[in-house]
Amino acid sequence: MARISEAESGVMAMCAGVSGLDCMSAQGLPEILVQTRYCYMLALHLRNYRAAVKPRLILLLALLLSPSLFAAPSAQYWAEWDRSDELNPATIDHGSWDGLLRKYVVVRHKSGINRFRYGEVSPADKALLDSYIEATAAIDPRAYSRAEQLAYWINLYNALTVKLVLDHYPVTKVNSIQVAGADASDGPWSAKLVKVAGTELSLDDIQHRILRPIWKDYRVLFGLACAGLDCPDIQPEACTGPNSRELLSNAGRDFINSDRGVSIAGTKGPLRASSIFDWYESDFAADHKALLKLFAHYAEDRKALYLLGYTGDIQYHQDWTLNAP
Repeated sequence: MARISEAESGVMAMCAGVSGLDCMSAQGLPEILVQTRYCYMLALHLRNYRAAVKPRLILLLALLLSPSLFAAPSAQYWAEWDRSDELNPATIDHGSWDGLLRKYVVVRHKSGINRFRYGEVSPADKALLDSYIEATAAIDPRAYSRAEQLAYWINLYNALTVKLVLDHYPVTKVNSIQVAGADASDGPWSAKLVKVAGTELSLDDIQHRILRPIWKDYRVLFGLACAGLDCPDIQPEACTGPNSRELLSNAGRDFINSDRGVSIAGTKGPLRASSIFDWYESDFAADHKALLKLFAHYAEDRKALYLLGYTGDIQYHQDWTLNAP
């Protein structure tokens, strides 16, 4: 094995903390480079180890900053929330949240992305948002039907996200918000923000431990507005039991037909897509081919025809810039 320089040792020490991987491969290379599909060693078969040190450092830094390496939490079933009362005809009131969305969501923004006018929210409306979250959190959703529960969790998630931004506004990127109790390197999503039925919950809990594993419906992901430009649009109306299916399906169609959702560069690709399709690929489809078919199902005619014949790779991207006007 070639002698490792002091600079290389420093890089491998940094690498050892990434994703819990062993720092060294059998060839004496940082394992993260071997594990990723972009590992240039597999492609180039470099003969001279020392000559490759600088390119490896550059590639390592690029990979560490790549959205595909920021692994999203897996869906972890939380049985405590998997109860409902289908005989209960009652509905949950989301009127105040609906009013705020209709007032502050910009639908026809020139960028083609729905925006939220965080900087224009009045003190009275901030108080209204707080009251809505407090009143919603006081409800035990398990006493309601599945349809009402779905609307409950989606609205609560989105309202908490808007409140999170307002509490730290002005902010440029939503993933830069730091909240006590959250992993600083993972954004604000793991922080406990609300208590429902005596249980403290984070945005991650709502998305990955309740919505994804219990509903097992990829359309739920189209309804969660994470406040970044590459996220699905924040909708200009609240989700309700009766409108949830149509609202989520329309949100998915709009997202996949947008450039930030799925876009084509030229006549031969490459195909570019939002990182949510990479992070939650198993929610959307069984494999790469099935994912392309799902894109085609939602896509408009010309894009759908292209997708049905596409056999190349997908390049994923994520822009966490705040969805403000």
